[in-house]
Amino acid sequence: MSQRGLQFEKGEYYHIYNRGCNKEDIFRDKENYVYLLRLMEEGIVAYDATLVAYCLMPNHYHLLARQDSETPISELIQDVFNRYAKALNQWVGRRGTLFEERFKAKHIDKEEYLMHLCRYIHLNPLQAGLVKWVEEWEFSDYLEWVGKRPIRFADPRIIRASFQTPEAYERFVLNHTASEEFSRKHKKYLFDTQ
Repeated sequence: MSQRGLQFEKGEYYHIYNRGCNKEDIFRDKENYVYLLRLMEEGIVAYDATLVAYCLMPNHYHLLARQDSETPISELIQDVFNRYAKALNQWVGRRGTLFEERFKAKHIDKEEYLMHLCRYIHLNPLQAGLVKWVEEWEFSDYLEWVGKRPIRFADPRIIRASFQTPEAYERFVLNHTASEEFSRKHKKYLFDTQ
């Protein structure tokens, strides 16, 4: 059992998120995003996890991950983001905490919510006004889900289990009305970035 009261279990899915202290940016330039993704790639192999969907935003991040071993996924997140915070502090000459608090994790206890959560994660840059089109944000795996970039992290079986074609997922994401309805109905799975 983790200190946050959530039991991390093998085979289960979690929405993991955090934001910068005082809502400050946690990514300052493209190299920061690339470095974090490299750490994540190493981490999911070392800790035996699957990163189903992700979106890295300037001042926060969202991950949908599956724990594939008995090792709690919290260890992966702590390792990756502690290493990232130390490196960023060194690069920019800052001290102190980078994140608002410890990361948050929500257990996704119903499979029907997985794809809705993926859509929520992928729509973040658009809804924040950072881009005009979802595919313009390069620091999420949306382009992988819609077949416009090779898959790096996600298990393609998860994607294809719900969407037979990349175009089907693209249509699903671009249906904002359904996404807003999901956000209202299932707030407990989401993260308020305001």
